[in-house]
Amino acid sequence: MKSLRGFLFPQEGVFFDLLEEESKIVSKAAKSLSQLTENFDHKTEDYRRKIKDLEHKGDKLVEQIHAKLNSSFITPIDHEDIAELANTYDDVLDGIYTFVNRLHIYNIKKTDETIKSFSKIVLATTQEIEKAFCSMKRLSQKEIDARSEKVKKLEREADDLLDRSTAALFKRKNFVEILKYKELYEILEGTTDKCMDVSDILRNIVLKHS
Repeated sequence: MKSLRGFLFPQEGVFFDLLEEESKIVSKAAKSLSQLTENFDHKTEDYRRKIKDLEHKGDKLVEQIHAKLNSSFITPIDHEDIAELANTYDDVLDGIYTFVNRLHIYNIKKTDETIKSFSKIVLATTQEIEKAFCSMKRLSQKEIDARSEKVKKLEREADDLLDRSTAALFKRKNFVEILKYKELYEILEGTTDKCMDVSDILRNIVLKHS
């Protein structure tokens, strides 16, 4: 079995290390999101600050990755693949922060069961992506395909949840509330879409190099 770390990142595994750190940051943000929505007490500022800090760390890591790419003459994996993977991870983190920021700005008084369900899906997808990342290191096509299928299943659950929850929203009478919650639902569903994109990129990298 080939070592993807040695094959793709021969210079001390710098790209792998940075991407792995970014993956950990995304997972921390997803866990914070789940904790916030499950134990909502109207005090979103602490969580918003925590996730914003994680977002800043993620942005700095992406900048480091791009700087390394610009200074690396040749990489065994396409520069575009590394950049796309880093950028898409960052989109997931941005989605999580955008949601928490909207909660704060809109002065949301409670997180409903739909938001809790979306948050669980986001957390589950990021956990599967972490496992897929480990499979990528080992060039395990079988494992990464299994993780990818789980991510796709979770993303379909999010799609179905958005359809059901949006239909239910329009039965409410408060139009402003409808607009707020509709946007919140869509942000979280869009974040699961980005998670699936990350999974697909990882899978394609393994397909290219296995």
